[in-house]
Amino acid sequence: MGETQSPAPAPTVRAAAARGTLLGAMFLMATSAIGPGFITQTTKFTAELGAAFAFAILVSILIDIAVQLNIWRVIGVAGERAQDLANKVVPGAGYLLAALVVFGGLVFNVGNIGGTALGLDALAGVDVRIGGAASAMIAIAIFLSKRAGLAMDRIIVVLGVLMIMLTLYVAFVSAPPVGEAVRSAVLPGAIGSDGFVAIVTIVGGTVGGYITYAGAHRLVDAGISGPGNIRAITRSSVIGVIVTGVMRVVLFLAVLGVVTGGASLVGVDNAPAEAFSHAAGEVGLRLFGVIMWAAAISSVIGASYTSVSFITTFSPKLERRRTWWVAGFIAVSAIAYLLLGKAPATLLILAGALNGLILPVGMGIMLWVATRRSADLLHGYRYPAWLLAIGWIAWLITVYIAWMALSGIGDLWA
Repeated sequence: MGETQSPAPAPTVRAAAARGTLLGAMFLMATSAIGPGFITQTTKFTAELGAAFAFAILVSILIDIAVQLNIWRVIGVAGERAQDLANKVVPGAGYLLAALVVFGGLVFNVGNIGGTALGLDALAGVDVRIGGAASAMIAIAIFLSKRAGLAMDRIIVVLGVLMIMLTLYVAFVSAPPVGEAVRSAVLPGAIGSDGFVAIVTIVGGTVGGYITYAGAHRLVDAGISGPGNIRAITRSSVIGVIVTGVMRVVLFLAVLGVVTGGASLVGVDNAPAEAFSHAAGEVGLRLFGVIMWAAAISSVIGASYTSVSFITTFSPKLERRRTWWVAGFIAVSAIAYLLLGKAPATLLILAGALNGLILPVGMGIMLWVATRRSADLLHGYRYPAWLLAIGWIAWLITVYIAWMALSGIGDLWA
């Protein structure tokens, strides 16, 4: 089944501004995924699985693309945020989705603030409470600037490129066995249950919770939506996942070089910092500080922007004060971090499990919007059957991820 374009394309956005927004949306999604948890998980699985983790990365990227292609296309073509579409097809579902996203985003933001503090501590020995508070103020300043949207787009891109380039340097210094990693990506041998757990975990961490909606909502807010913008939406959705994948591959290679060089990272408290120190000594530790801070501050921005975007459409008053709501969201996260001294482990695990639960709920609703014909929410656009089929297959995988997440909650409270 082919794609049918609307006879009346979406309003034209100035080319330069549109390119900047598209780039910003890609990196907003990617850097939302690349947070402290991303760095820790990638290091952990590389230390445990070695070169075989390359296969898990490849499979997860393919699943991520299937998920994000569908969610971004439905939201982008409809020109409405996920919670509004959800309320139109299942009354009340939008409020449930918003509640899940905001709670998960808020708890994770406490961890993100903690990540900025750890980054500044590793970089320059800054006290963790001062580092966390200062980073939160920087994020708030970005949103309170007169051109917050443009500032966010540009800063997110710079941080994303910085993280990849610095990690690439450490990967080069650690001299990983690239040939073995490439071979393992397609011929992994027996990766066992640990490899499967790795796939499930990193899929949830890349497109779970608020992350997959970050860039899509940014495009809608910027007016890049409707059937006339399908190519731009599709390209942005795929490249966003690829950027995340590139960062994961580069980080994997950096850690793999350290592990194959004889260092043991299993059971180490701060395995990523240890890996960077092994690879490049004192310089490596400082680079880890920059990378961790960049990953954490960009995740603070992404989590705050996206979480607030899930509630402001419920009231015109909320929408008019959206910038202040985002600033308040960051401030509450920072205050919670300062009061607790660290992100509470139980809440972080619970929020991680919620990320796995949000994915099938939100994706299922978006696919239902694409499938149903009773309401023209896609403005006459005929959704491709092949893409819908891939989407429902990916949805079944997300249901399994949700089941794993529920099992995690059960173990947590047992």
